[in-house]
Amino acid sequence: MAGNTIGNLFRVTTFGESHGAGIGVVIDGCPAGLTIDNSFISTQLSRRRPGQSAITTSRNEDDSFEVLSGIFEGKSTGAPLSFFIKNKDVKSQDYSHLQHEYRPSHADYTYDAKYGHRDYRGGGRSSARETAARVVAGAIAQLLLQHYGIRICAYVSAVGNIKTDKSYSELDLSKTESNAVRCPDEAVALQMENYIKELKASGDTIGGIISCVITGTPVGLGEPVFDKLHADLGKAMLSINAAKGFDIGKGFDSVGMKGSEHNDVFVKKDNKIKTLTNNSGGIQGGISNGEDIYFRVAFKPIATLLQPQQSINDQGQSITLEGKGRHDPCVLPRAVPIVEAMAAIILADHMLRNKASQL
Repeated sequence: MAGNTIGNLFRVTTFGESHGAGIGVVIDGCPAGLTIDNSFISTQLSRRRPGQSAITTSRNEDDSFEVLSGIFEGKSTGAPLSFFIKNKDVKSQDYSHLQHEYRPSHADYTYDAKYGHRDYRGGGRSSARETAARVVAGAIAQLLLQHYGIRICAYVSAVGNIKTDKSYSELDLSKTESNAVRCPDEAVALQMENYIKELKASGDTIGGIISCVITGTPVGLGEPVFDKLHADLGKAMLSINAAKGFDIGKGFDSVGMKGSEHNDVFVKKDNKIKTLTNNSGGIQGGISNGEDIYFRVAFKPIATLLQPQQSINDQGQSITLEGKGRHDPCVLPRAVPIVEAMAAIILADHMLRNKASQL
């Protein structure tokens, strides 16, 4: 199975399955001498872990991690960093009925068709359990980015048709962690949470949008032509489970704007080149221009419904199946730290690559 690695100089490879011994990550290219803050890694994992609120899956994993290599006396050595997270609260019997059945909108059929063999326990490699390894790598990337004054903050901006109409600059992003939904607009967050609870009670699910803003990015990150910064961000975001859409800056909203409205005019301010507006989302020509980078990621509803659905099995016979086990009614709250992690991995990689751009 290829496709388990992302990055060029800062390279991240994840491994493991939902109901295997555990999951892990190898990070190659992290500079030596970086202070590794284990408490920060744990905090990021706790934001993603299951069982953290009434609107997430009840699977109970503490997501404690073990350092296997690359750290000595609290600092990175320049060798590959590797971490392992054991799977503890595993109930594989909840998935035994899926050995021959294809769940609608899951990877069951496509994995069978591609590989001829699949781990049906909790989705195996296709499970969102894998994203815990990404969060560890993202935490290391964020520790690296802190040295350059780069900060990444994501939040839930829409759940179904319930959304905040405020831009990130109008919100107090420090309030993102103040509620279970992780929406800094507190009045809207309450509506979102109640809606998710209603859907959970009925056995249904809902999708939404996560917005993300990156501040402190220097000018010059991005590698034209195929490794444009926004292209790499888009690929990283769309690699997250359930992600179905990505736009940056004004994105799809820009199609209704005239060029005279969309263009970001350059000005000189505090002896620096700035732009009056930031419709480009901080990236022009695939290269960061020093303004805030902001983008949105659209997530579909979780495919597992705790109600009857029609499907077929691997013999092509019609079946009726009903989801069992422990599942999120809405992926968004737990996906916030995953979006931040993937953004950090891309920014860390491009920071290191940019150092080789000029003499």
